[in-house]
Amino acid sequence: MLLAQVVREFFPPLQRVEIEQLACCDPVGIGLEMTHWATRSLAQIAVKRGIAPRIAHSTVSLILRDADLQPHRSRSWKTPTLHEKFRERAARVLWCYEQAFDLAARDELMICLDEKPHIQALKRRCPTKLMRPGKIERREFEYDRGGTVNLLVALVVHPGKMRGWVLGKNDSIYLCWALSQWLSQHRRAKRIHLIWDNGSSQISDYTSQFLHHYFPWVRVLHTPAHASWLNQAELLLRAFDARYLDREDWDSRQQLIDHLNVSWPEYNRLFAHPFTWSWTRYRMHEWMDRHVK
Repeated sequence: MLLAQVVREFFPPLQRVEIEQLACCDPVGIGLEMTHWATRSLAQIAVKRGIAPRIAHSTVSLILRDADLQPHRSRSWKTPTLHEKFRERAARVLWCYEQAFDLAARDELMICLDEKPHIQALKRRCPTKLMRPGKIERREFEYDRGGTVNLLVALVVHPGKMRGWVLGKNDSIYLCWALSQWLSQHRRAKRIHLIWDNGSSQISDYTSQFLHHYFPWVRVLHTPAHASWLNQAELLLRAFDARYLDREDWDSRQQLIDHLNVSWPEYNRLFAHPFTWSWTRYRMHEWMDRHVK
């Protein structure tokens, strides 16, 4: 009602379209150094460019809302390089996900590895005030830094269970140390399918030489470049982070380490389950055929 009575009455269609076009252009394109628009800056520049003699930022907001434009919001994406090597690598990973339960029935394990480096041990300067009726939990903004911790996680795909290690450094030596522990615990498996991305520690000569001793028992599959989202361990880390690392408050780095060491077994007891994975090889090939010309 307000938009119809005020905006449309005092701002004819041509003026509204010009404001919409201004919101859709890059500020740099009209000689400004701003990286993005806000309703106040749009109102100011609209007046300076003679679109309207005067206009309030709230009116600009109504015009943008009517046009379904949201210059205050943005979203990032990562574009994989779509070529035959991408198709080949992605197909191998997706085949494993499709066959996870059949492989497990043949005593073949599939694991996904990923790391969460440099987790900060932050100590709030004042105690957190817990939730109570009518008030949400309140946390002190200021904090003291107690150091960082590197976490490596392994996801066994078919049961959805995890194993975690706190690493002294996020490098190949510590990675292979953790991997040797895990492999020694699963010596009875007929084969191990290992999925991970192309991080520096995963593709280093040290790691390659280490895994060479386990070939062909350990089959290594790298996700395609810029497609680490094919690694289900990333889903695991997001779920783990939401339950065990969000709203952090630790007195020291050691307290954070102790917390991580007891958290991943609890995750297995309470939350572990196979991830629902709907992106199949068929869908991947269909998607690539649409986008690769």
